Amino acid sequence: MSNLFTRTLLCLIPTISLIATPLQAADSGTIPARVNSALQAAKIPSDALSLAVIPLENQGMARFINADQPVNPASTMKLVTTYAALELLGPTYQWNSDLLVDGPVVDGTLQGDLIFRSGGDPKLTLERMWLMLRDLKAAGIRTINGDLVLQPADMRFPADIPPFIDDSGNQNRPFLVEPDPLLTNLKVFVLSSYAERGGVRINLEPALPEVKVVNQIALLPAPNRSCPAPNVAYSIQDSGHEAVITLTGNLHEGCMAQRYLTALTATTYTASTLRTLWAEMGGSILGGNQIGRAPASARLVSRSTSPDLVEVVRDINKWSNNTMARQLFLTIGREHRIAADRDDHKAAVRVINAWLNDKGIRANTLVMENGSGLSRMERMTAREMAQLLAQAWQSPYSAEFIASMPLAAMDGTMRRRLRNTPVAGQAHIKTGSLRNVKAIAGITRDANGQSWAVTAIVNHAAAGASGQALDLVLQDVYRRAPTDIASASSR
Repeated sequence: MSNLFTRTLLCLIPTISLIATPLQAADSGTIPARVNSALQAAKIPSDALSLAVIPLENQGMARFINADQPVNPASTMKLVTTYAALELLGPTYQWNSDLLVDGPVVDGTLQGDLIFRSGGDPKLTLERMWLMLRDLKAAGIRTINGDLVLQPADMRFPADIPPFIDDSGNQNRPFLVEPDPLLTNLKVFVLSSYAERGGVRINLEPALPEVKVVNQIALLPAPNRSCPAPNVAYSIQDSGHEAVITLTGNLHEGCMAQRYLTALTATTYTASTLRTLWAEMGGSILGGNQIGRAPASARLVSRSTSPDLVEVVRDINKWSNNTMARQLFLTIGREHRIAADRDDHKAAVRVINAWLNDKGIRANTLVMENGSGLSRMERMTAREMAQLLAQAWQSPYSAEFIASMPLAAMDGTMRRRLRNTPVAGQAHIKTGSLRNVKAIAGITRDANGQSWAVTAIVNHAAAGASGQALDLVLQDVYRRAPTDIASASSR
């Protein structure tokens, strides 16, 4: 493990002439007064804040405060993965998922196996799986005499990275789903509870036979006014091959509760989902499940192509999807794998190093465990993140990358922040949050319409209370005076 976590990537120091910062500028400036006051109110020392602000249009002076201290960036690390993916894979990169059949079809019966061939698509949804099976039905097949064969994507997963253990101890939360070569629908279930006159009705989607729901919710009388917050608790016993979900608490008549959760292994989930959707269409699979490969004699009956990478990157950054980010990080490795790479994690680290080196960027402090920020070990500095954003500003895919980040006060993980402030709608900001970590990073505009790369990261036991201080960083940038023009000597 020590070798894994001491591995570094490249120092993210741009050589772009438009960035008015020296290559190795020392910390400069002071923490804005209102930001400092907010930190003090949250009982966070000023040296727990790492701050880097870089002008992108030669319109002002950069600010660096504690900017060279390696810190945990939480989910802002997704900006490294997604920007690298756009340039290394291309904005139109797609994943394919296939259904193949092996054997003759006689009177609607396939005398052989049905093969699901995964391409490692991080966004293969139930709807797209249903469309694939509809194609199978359109091919005149109703019954499959053989097995359901699952062919995993050609992805090599690292054996030296342990699963992330959440502080809650609940490993069935959707953001904790591990990447997998047979991942479908992000392995998510939607469990809905409807309080009706005769009792509480439960609906599980997808309704897989391996998952049993025990309903112990008590029905309460209809509320006088609007429904109160649901009082429903969920406990899960999950062996990987089957699971029991127990619901307790109470729900008022006419009200509902809904929870997203995960269970089962990706292999069990995918096989059972395909079987369940096929049964809903009136089809049947008489054989069992097996892991294998499509033989040369197999015929393609359906192919589902993912959205372009641009849309996947948008989903990752707008909603901070850890599983998709991790699957994307490994895809970068897979697509650039060479014989010397032990796995796709090592390949991704290597190729991102080479990509940054081609930009004239030197190695320094960046450490990527899984590329999503869901890690206690990932590290980079605020200066590195801001300089990476400045590099992205010059990319041919800058518009796609910037648009993937949440808009302040409008959407994604920033939809409730900075409302009724001048920054609303002016900042594309990726957020990050872990125990002892809170962060923002992105591109924002000032009152004159000029753009800035901003990174602000707090690593401290009280970091969870630093949201106001981080929002005030963006408001301070918005108020930057137009007379703060960068001079040639500052370059």
